[in-house]
Amino acid sequence: MGFQQKLKQIRLVKIRYVLLFTGLIAFGQEYKDVVYAEVVGRKLLVDVYLPQSNPNPYLVVWVHGGAWHSGSKENPPKGLLENGYAIASVDYRLSIEAAFPAMIHDIKAAIRYLQANAKQYGYNADKIIIAGSSAGGHLAALIGTVNGNTELEGTLGNHLNTSSDVQATVDLYGPTNFLTILNQSTPHGISVRAPALALLLGRPVDQVPELAKLASPVYQVDATDPPMFIAHGDQDNQVPINQAHELHAALKKAGVTVHFEVIHGAGHGSPDYYQPEFTQKIVAFLKQVLTN
Repeated sequence: MGFQQKLKQIRLVKIRYVLLFTGLIAFGQEYKDVVYAEVVGRKLLVDVYLPQSNPNPYLVVWVHGGAWHSGSKENPPKGLLENGYAIASVDYRLSIEAAFPAMIHDIKAAIRYLQANAKQYGYNADKIIIAGSSAGGHLAALIGTVNGNTELEGTLGNHLNTSSDVQATVDLYGPTNFLTILNQSTPHGISVRAPALALLLGRPVDQVPELAKLASPVYQVDATDPPMFIAHGDQDNQVPINQAHELHAALKKAGVTVHFEVIHGAGHGSPDYYQPEFTQKIVAFLKQVLTN
């Protein structure tokens, strides 16, 4: 290869790097810090990302993790954008601000807003996917199992006559049964999860068993639930894999379409969940259930 050809190749690599860095290759337009509702003087925000390659994409509503008391909407799994999906990364009240079910009310308000404003942003709201990891996986799984549950709907936002139903769920290593998780946990898991659950529910789990059941996706499953993709590492020392097994069993018993991906050797939030190969498994599942 001659000098001029090498120089041209270097320039192309640099141009591609700049485009990728600025989001112009795989990613389309972004709408940051959109107010979807307000509560107690606090603005609830969502970031909307559109793929470049798909003019009418399905929407994935992403719920971040952080033990319910921390985390932010800033880093959704943008690999889904590369596969033609739009992403709405949702800000919600953390447990240090308000106890359950405040965060469910917030996320449902976000879904109603996103449903009502689909034409403005340019995604397809006919079938909305809820997805999340860790505590966000729990919230996503709960949203996915309580379509039509008025107790958890809330009254936030300006679109109360719009549906907050979702048509598919992706739960990545989320807790699913608050009445069993501590007994299944390692000492490390208990040290992390017990205070986080007490903060989430307002009191320790054993003091509010009915509220703990309401907050547990396992107890909300029925035959009307949308399809769900579950993934969990078998070396997770924060959320035991038995939590995923419980939800998988409940969904199968109810006749709900479910795919359970066990990631061998993976811990909590392992890099395995962010590899292109894993993203392709989610994409394949969504393609199957959304086109049926």
